[in-house]
Amino acid sequence: MKFNATTIAGAVTIELTPLRDERGCFARSWCQDEFKAHGLETRIAQCNISYNAKSGTLRGLHYQVAPYEEAKLVRCTRGAIHDVIVDLRPQSPSFRRWFGVELTASNRRMLYVPEGVAHGFVTLADDTEVSYQMSQPYDPACARGVRWDDPAFGIVWPVPIVLMSERDRLHADFSF
Repeated sequence: MKFNATTIAGAVTIELTPLRDERGCFARSWCQDEFKAHGLETRIAQCNISYNAKSGTLRGLHYQVAPYEEAKLVRCTRGAIHDVIVDLRPQSPSFRRWFGVELTASNRRMLYVPEGVAHGFVTLADDTEVSYQMSQPYDPACARGVRWDDPAFGIVWPVPIVLMSERDRLHADFSF
């Protein structure tokens, strides 16, 4: 695996390094020792899958507060997404900045999202599936979100948003 720093402190994209032969390829997508060596959370408490029927579907921007702050490892296993993270940690040098990256089934790229960073995505293709590994279980009392179009962040989404949940639509602007 190749770990690449992003503009968000502690967040990295991870490129798989496949071994190829006549059968196809094989690649490691998780290694506790490698993650630990890069200073990343190694606890996996929950794994989730998100299926999205339509291109332009937005999910996010979500995060959890203490005591269930969570790190996430996100990978698109079918289709394509534009994945976005926003740093909500006041002490961070990248506070209030956002970063976006295209994750697709074919590029097999992953995004590691540290605790205190909101996460969301918009689908770029119909029938898209996203897989998450989470460091903490979901706790509804600790679940939070910020608006996808909050002017404080100025996120540029690459496609029009055509579908989102009412919950995501009603997230408040981020307050400092």
